[in-house]
Amino acid sequence: MKILLFLGLFLLMVLAMPGAEGKVFERCELARVLQWHGFNGFVGRKVADWVCLVKHESNYKTDAIHDNGSNRDYGIFQINSKYWCEDGKTPESKNGCQIPCSKLLDDDIEDDICCARKIALDANGLTRWPGWVKYCQGDVDSYVKGCKLRDLENIGG
Repeated sequence: MKILLFLGLFLLMVLAMPGAEGKVFERCELARVLQWHGFNGFVGRKVADWVCLVKHESNYKTDAIHDNGSNRDYGIFQINSKYWCEDGKTPESKNGCQIPCSKLLDDDIEDDICCARKIALDANGLTRWPGWVKYCQGDVDSYVKGCKLRDLENIGG
């Protein structure tokens, strides 16, 4: 009986502990976060470009992982382990953002944002993201349509 009580209490403690779980952002919520972080006009792109990129890279999921074979893409921006983060699995990782890839999988996207900005600056745009290249070159305003963003008339960047 004591063992069952112990196991029950242990299970309750484990379930009650806060975890580093991922989050699925709402489209407009993400647009507001990105606007607040100065993404409108950054590297010559609109907030809508970034929202489109995230939609097609991770479907707004912070805990998304895509296995590419010898490396992986992590988090809401799908940041690659070969060049930008360290996952302990990718041979000769450059870790350009000086971050463990696991930090890109939680619901706090501050570190993801810092790394994404670094990648965009390095590429002078969003061409490092296949999702943006394939789906977001053109009119992307629909990705922020209906979102309450400040200076909505200037959202075009």
